[in-house]
Amino acid sequence: MDISVRKWKSRDAEELATQANNIKIYNNVRDLFPHPYTFEEAVKWIKYNSGIDPPENMAVVVDDKVAGGIGTKRMEDVYRKTMEIGYFLGESYWGKGIMTYAVRQFVGYMFKTFDINRIVAPVFDFNIGSQRVLEKIGFRKEAVMIKSVIKNNIYRNEIIYALLREEFQSQMR
Repeated sequence: MDISVRKWKSRDAEELATQANNIKIYNNVRDLFPHPYTFEEAVKWIKYNSGIDPPENMAVVVDDKVAGGIGTKRMEDVYRKTMEIGYFLGESYWGKGIMTYAVRQFVGYMFKTFDINRIVAPVFDFNIGSQRVLEKIGFRKEAVMIKSVIKNNIYRNEIIYALLREEFQSQMR
């Protein structure tokens, strides 16, 4: 399998919509992620990201096909040296180690590209797959926020994972 993380391309819209239009994915991400995820939503997302340099959101590609997405956003004020990471992977790609590879690659990109010291990754408590991905890369569980989010009209716990630049660099040695 050839796995990479790269800038979104306009030709990715159909594959993005196909992979993202899944209630199982929507149930594991924030509500701003559209559902249903239409071709038009994919086009808007790709167009929005085309103007951001350096890229903050990228495609996860497996064997030249879009398999998912990964992105970051900078936090503000006293948290300005911290960025948050988020990602999704199409269901047909689950359980194959793809996202572990992609997240590791993207984390390296984040520390190389942005002047940050820390990456945080909030995860719903029931998303065991995402928790495993983060733990394999060296993220540590810092907090469990009790009933801090509401998804599908149900209060859920959120787990906050974090990784420092120095921790990631020591893994890469």
